[in-house]
Amino acid sequence: MTRKIGFYAVVAYVLYGLFFYWYLFQYTSPALPFEYQGSQADPSTFLNSRELVLSGEYSRVRNFLFFISTPFEWLFYLFVLLFGFSKVFKKWGEASAKYKSIQTAIYLFWLNITAFIITFPLSYISYSVSKTYHISTQSFPSWMKDQFIDFWVNYVIMFLIVSVLYWLMSKSQKRWWLYAWVLSIPFTLFLTFIQPVVIDPLYNDFTPLKDKELEAEILKLASASNIPAEHVFEVNMSDKTRALNAYVTGIGSNARIVLWDTSLKELDNDEILFVMAHEMAHYVEKHIYIGIGISLFSSLFGVYFIYKLLHWIVNRWGTELKIVKVEDIQSFPLILLLISMLLFTVNPLTNVISRYEEKRADHYAVELTENPEAGIVTFQKLAKTGLSEVNPPLLVKIFRYSHPTMLERISKLEEESIRLQNQKK
Repeated sequence: MTRKIGFYAVVAYVLYGLFFYWYLFQYTSPALPFEYQGSQADPSTFLNSRELVLSGEYSRVRNFLFFISTPFEWLFYLFVLLFGFSKVFKKWGEASAKYKSIQTAIYLFWLNITAFIITFPLSYISYSVSKTYHISTQSFPSWMKDQFIDFWVNYVIMFLIVSVLYWLMSKSQKRWWLYAWVLSIPFTLFLTFIQPVVIDPLYNDFTPLKDKELEAEILKLASASNIPAEHVFEVNMSDKTRALNAYVTGIGSNARIVLWDTSLKELDNDEILFVMAHEMAHYVEKHIYIGIGISLFSSLFGVYFIYKLLHWIVNRWGTELKIVKVEDIQSFPLILLLISMLLFTVNPLTNVISRYEEKRADHYAVELTENPEAGIVTFQKLAKTGLSEVNPPLLVKIFRYSHPTMLERISKLEEESIRLQNQKK
């Protein structure tokens, strides 16, 4: 039965991969609908012929890697269970330490290092593709440094979660899912609060914006939006990428508006002000808090669903998966598998919500700056430097796009530009 489960899982993964290869490389077409051809959203108006070809190639490869990477993790966790590696990792922990917490730490180390090694080829291919198409400017040692930082940050967070989770399981086999969800609320808020000042600086250097004249203009916009901002931060990203970006992160007193230095180099002041107005909209409309609220609310149902599914799977296939009981730490790879599958499944819904918020932020930026043309040029430059798809295939948009497509964003700004011109007449 173990071999049969493993065989069918591999066959399903191969068929899944072949489908997306066919869908991305054979079925879909980058051609724009007729009504958008020749408009400012048409990539042929702001990309040269070589960039058009490279954009299509790069996008297809990146999208394919996205679709095969997450199910590959599912396959990994399944095989860790089927071939008894989870049981072996637990034995190594018990043989190496007396205390339960240290045994858990050792178990998680072996599980995480194995996952790191197995998934490393896909991670490296993704990095290599970005280097090949001159999106990434990051050296291999720098990239490996980020990989190791990722490993240890995730390891520490996972250790805290697993220690508490399995302690709750041992205390209440029927209510642990509810107690775990309640504790996740302060934990999520804490992580969101410390991320800008503890986690993000591990990867990059953050400094107050050096251009004080530009900062004064940005703060003027912030004042018009009733945002009590004192600084705008810039982050050194040019050593890692040519792509442009800006974002809002953190909550409370640690909330920050951050500009990548690549954006400062490629965009003029009007374009930067449009980007900043967009980011201010997230603060004004409390999108970060709404996102946290939606995440916590939906996670209540998610945790309960995983609780029920976990017991059903262990009761039916526990022998094949080498899991004696749910409360045993050997079941943790199954929990990771179910969480990953659930997140992948609901990703289209979370993307719909995110795209709505981003659409609202674009509109707010137009209202605040009254300069949709700056937004159009900004999005064209974003597509150019990142070799982004202007009009991605439907499944790519559904699963990957947390923002409206460049076609949608630029077209909407063209409409806004016409509206403002008519108002002035």
